[in-house]
Amino acid sequence: MTLALERTSTPAETVATHEIPTVACADLRVPLVTGGDIGYANLDHAASAPCLDKVRAAVDEFLPWYASVHRGAGFASQVSTKLYERTRGILRDFVDARSTDTVVFTRNTTDSFNLLARSLPKHTSVVVFDTEHHAALLPWKGPNVRRVETPRTRLAAVSAVDEALADCPQGPRLVVLTGASNVTGELLPVKEIAAVARRHGARIALDAAQLAPHRKISVRELDVDYVAISGHKLYAPFGAGALIGRADWLRAAQPYLAGGGATKLVSRDSVVWNSGPERHEAGSPNTVGVYALGVACETLAANWDGIVAHEEELLARLRRGLAAIPGFAELRLFDAPVDRVGTLSFVVDGFDPGWLAAVLSAEYGIGVRDGAFCAHVATKRLIAVAGSTGQQAVRVSLGLGSTTEHVDRIVLALRQIVARGARWQYEKPEGRWVPENDPRELPPFCA
Repeated sequence: MTLALERTSTPAETVATHEIPTVACADLRVPLVTGGDIGYANLDHAASAPCLDKVRAAVDEFLPWYASVHRGAGFASQVSTKLYERTRGILRDFVDARSTDTVVFTRNTTDSFNLLARSLPKHTSVVVFDTEHHAALLPWKGPNVRRVETPRTRLAAVSAVDEALADCPQGPRLVVLTGASNVTGELLPVKEIAAVARRHGARIALDAAQLAPHRKISVRELDVDYVAISGHKLYAPFGAGALIGRADWLRAAQPYLAGGGATKLVSRDSVVWNSGPERHEAGSPNTVGVYALGVACETLAANWDGIVAHEEELLARLRRGLAAIPGFAELRLFDAPVDRVGTLSFVVDGFDPGWLAAVLSAEYGIGVRDGAFCAHVATKRLIAVAGSTGQQAVRVSLGLGSTTEHVDRIVLALRQIVARGARWQYEKPEGRWVPENDPRELPPFCA
């Protein structure tokens, strides 16, 4: 089905094309509540990015060889072990880490920061902005945790960290900081904050979940100590992530999980734990997920110029189109424009964000996010700054699966919804808006 939407661009307008990796959902079609189907406009990359075609092909090639790792005598086990361990070096290179930095495989960024929180030396002071994603906000416990209210300028943010660290008691200190906001896409002044942290003898843990899929990262250039990444944000949705950074705190900590793989020697009365990254990787590892993550990182690293140019052009087009919609207000951390990745959140005066998201999905085949995005403090505060009284917003996040047509479609769809309303009736039976008497059927594999 072809969706009838009026144009926002003139026929003479051209959009540059860039060589970028392809994703598995490029040809996905979804049913519309009004009848027919349409190509899916995936504008929810910040939640979970689609699988890269290269990752899918690599996993399919590897699966017949999948076996146990580290202690298997079989040839397939040797293959699996080789790929698993080689990925540590791939991830270290991906973030330009130090040669001495360890790579611990985890499930995701949340898992990584909970591991780091368990590994902090006793009485470590932690400084974290209150607008962080919950993965970076919630793991830190105790009286020495300082949640700093995020200022409205980058310079003030640097000063706020400086003041918070000066107020910390003597002892180990850690600053936890996101690279790119998962609510607004804005980049934080990581390098400048790291310089302040160094003056206070503090370490820096970087939440790169939203930054790593969009920009090249250098641990050494930014001068941070730990980086957490998630495969499901990096076009490798097979359940693996990583914590990359200095080994001493991790080596000295009790194992994150107790079990096989983390142990060097077990007797009736004692346990000798491994001292390397395996110390925190007890149990049979997610070998397929780790391999997929490595392939994704290698693929992105070889295509940064095209990826960045693609997303910057789409983001500029999106912001121009949305800004012209009556009642539209974009959420922003900082008053002045800053560098950003392809994520933005907004409210439209008089329209419930959850209802808007449901209409965009059911009638236009567009996938967006609505709510507070696992960053409740940030979202609610920024909605108030934008002049709205609500508690939730709509988030659009671009990536390798996004196209010019997707951007134009959401702009035109929102214009139509604001001007004319929905074409279908909606209800909210369990706290979320859904079409009444939805005639669409789920795919057979969901049965």
